[in-house]
Amino acid sequence: MDATSRPGRSHAGKVAWITGGANGIGAAVARRLAGEGAHVLLADIDTERGTALAKELDGAFVRCDVREPEDNKAAVAAAVERFGGLDIAFLNAGVAQRTGIGGDFDIAAYRRAMAINLDGVVYGVDAALPALRARGGGDIIATASMAGLVATPFDPIYGANKAAVVGLVRALGPNHLPENIRVNALCPSFADTDIIAGTREDLEKAGFPILEVADVVEAFMAILASDGAGEAWFVVKGRPSEPFRFRGAPGPR
Repeated sequence: MDATSRPGRSHAGKVAWITGGANGIGAAVARRLAGEGAHVLLADIDTERGTALAKELDGAFVRCDVREPEDNKAAVAAAVERFGGLDIAFLNAGVAQRTGIGGDFDIAAYRRAMAINLDGVVYGVDAALPALRARGGGDIIATASMAGLVATPFDPIYGANKAAVVGLVRALGPNHLPENIRVNALCPSFADTDIIAGTREDLEKAGFPILEVADVVEAFMAILASDGAGEAWFVVKGRPSEPFRFRGAPGPR
């Protein structure tokens, strides 16, 4: 579906639940939404930073391990109890494990990456849907990655779970749009956050452009301002963000 803008859409009084909200992209989006008058419920395993940011933004914080379905449901319940409902679910928690398949395969790292990056989105959607329905609609935005749109030989497991998030969002979008619930994916390239801490030097040596977090926040806000569903918005340096245009698969002959 084509994305059309909704100019002037206000976020004042809206309630946003943000996983991975204690730092990085999640924290930056929280600051932006709170600055526009939204109520933010931050969910993270980093209790110290999450609590401090929630206090700064006059929001709320809950410890949430997105690998646990009940933690996701408890976070949504906390948002509803504290602020009266839920309008935006930003399923942003993620990790990069850099495990290959072969001699360097680490089963524990693989399971952790898949559980946080994919299961965390699935459980987050499941937890958020009832609250969004009760509100008459809203937005679910999952942080995927450019690694979900292009091949990532340097981190195949990360590429696999981010591609799965893109596929999930593309399928869910049309399903829930009749309920006035828009499900979309945010697909940034490598942004200046803790997730690239172990690879920053290699990226810089390779001349790979690192995104400013502010650019990712602008793309997030553009998704909120659109009417599209089931879309994967790319975020790359030097280009305006927009939905990636997937080619149609060949049909039967």
